[in-house]
Amino acid sequence: MIDPSTTLTAGAPLADATAAVILVHGRGATADSIMGLTRMLDDGKDRVAWLAPQAPGNTWYPLPFMQPFSTNEPHRTNALDTIDALVQSVVDAGIDPAAVGVIGFSQGACLALEHALVGKHRPALVGALSGGVMGPEGETRAVDGSRAGLHVFIGCGDRDSHIPIDRAEESAKLFEAAGATVDYRRYDGMGHTINDDEIEALRKSVAQLSSGT
Repeated sequence: MIDPSTTLTAGAPLADATAAVILVHGRGATADSIMGLTRMLDDGKDRVAWLAPQAPGNTWYPLPFMQPFSTNEPHRTNALDTIDALVQSVVDAGIDPAAVGVIGFSQGACLALEHALVGKHRPALVGALSGGVMGPEGETRAVDGSRAGLHVFIGCGDRDSHIPIDRAEESAKLFEAAGATVDYRRYDGMGHTINDDEIEALRKSVAQLSSGT
């Protein structure tokens, strides 16, 4: 498991927070870089605690997310355990599980969705900016149990060189079939990046986490 001492924090202290959001960086990036999202997602009106774990060597798992699972082990499992531990830690600190979110970009988005699929301690909000669930093309994934009450946001461009748009759409349908509330947004002509529409959608979702609506 990743050393929790490498996790960056910002926003409200957990003891005073009404919501907590875990931010998961992409391949080759850092916890510090993904923390930059807080300037766009935190409207300053709510008491949100932000946490961003750091992957060893800046990479959560070595090979592309659509490779066979075994090729990315034990890194995939270690990364998922890290998210699990952070979700549990904020709940142990007194945050209502219904006020916990996990948001990631790129490799971090894939992990956020994968955690919502197989993680032990599930958040109420998952935000995937350019991502999809892991696994080889043609391999059917299944959701164990219902995901009613889970809000899933997936945004992806149809010209993304790392995330096939079909995988993003399949991921949205997977969670929708399991009862989750899914907001899937396809952006025609967009590559591997984040746009203002995604930021605005997630800003509203984070505010709802904090307000309990």
